[in-house]
Amino acid sequence: MSDSDEDVPALSAHTLAALQEFYQETRTGPDLSTEPSDQFSVGAVEEDWRMSQFWYSDETAARLAEEVVREAGEGGRVACVSAPSVYQKLKQGVVGGSDRVSAVVLEYDRRFAAYGEDFVYYDYNEPLSLPAGVAPRSFDVVLADPPYLSEECLSKVSETVKYLSKDKVLLCTGAIMENLARELLGVRKCSFLPKHNRNLSNEFRCFVNYPSRLLS
Repeated sequence: MSDSDEDVPALSAHTLAALQEFYQETRTGPDLSTEPSDQFSVGAVEEDWRMSQFWYSDETAARLAEEVVREAGEGGRVACVSAPSVYQKLKQGVVGGSDRVSAVVLEYDRRFAAYGEDFVYYDYNEPLSLPAGVAPRSFDVVLADPPYLSEECLSKVSETVKYLSKDKVLLCTGAIMENLARELLGVRKCSFLPKHNRNLSNEFRCFVNYPSRLLS
């Protein structure tokens, strides 16, 4: 061992574990070296509370994915606006019929750029600032989950939704936004109760503007 080796302090097991946890939490995106189903599992990208990210539970993501597959129909297109959990579940290959629809994820978080051409950078503060390839009224179903419970955020996200949607809208947001959501998007509250991996302090609900199994 050289003199320089002797001068290097050894890290304790606790410190090493903490460092490993830190690097795990700050990784830049999903581990694309894993099996395809794992690349798209809910939680493959860690939540970042600084961007108000709260992923759905696996069961909720699957239920919403089943809903948009059914409503989009054969060859349909689905836009997941700030709802990466549902996009991931569609791509995971565990929802029947998901291979018969195409989906994109509109996200501010650039870690999702790891999903290639399916990723569309999106800042709700600029609701219509979208790539030229994203044509108006080009999606059979638009599922949106505004990141913040505010009138400003929902109003701006609604502009995006109306631009993207042919007709069918599935909105997931706080129950307190019900009246504004109805006013902006003509949606009704569903009986289905979405759940998250982490408990939220605000009651969370789904809303649709079409006849849906989620209503009953």
